[in-house]
Amino acid sequence: MKARVSWDQDLTFTGTTDSGYKTVMDGSGKAVSPMESVLLAVGACSSIDVVDILKKGRFNIEACNCELEAERAEEPPRVFTKIHAHYTVSGEGISEKALARAVQLSAEKYCSVMLMLTGNVEITTSYTLV
Repeated sequence: MKARVSWDQDLTFTGTTDSGYKTVMDGSGKAVSPMESVLLAVGACSSIDVVDILKKGRFNIEACNCELEAERAEEPPRVFTKIHAHYTVSGEGISEKALARAVQLSAEKYCSVMLMLTGNVEITTSYTLV
């Protein structure tokens, strides 16, 4: 995997992936910050896992949302110290047990972004089945 980050102006940069996708990031609040990008990556990566695991279990998923809340160190470097991911999932026939298993498997086995942060960030999860 490769990517390139190019300076646009001020503290604004454009990241381009080797697959051609682009994202704009900014250090002064004009776009998504790099730390917000990491937090979004945690939610997207783990949500992909949750949906994929449930689909493989032949559940009909109607919605999956992941609300994330993070705490950062007070002093530089202002790394994440805690991240909590709360999944709200709805669909037909999804059991509490199946959702719990999907969330756990994502956090402990499949989500590369979460696993990359393990040991440096306290990561917790919860879920609501609608």
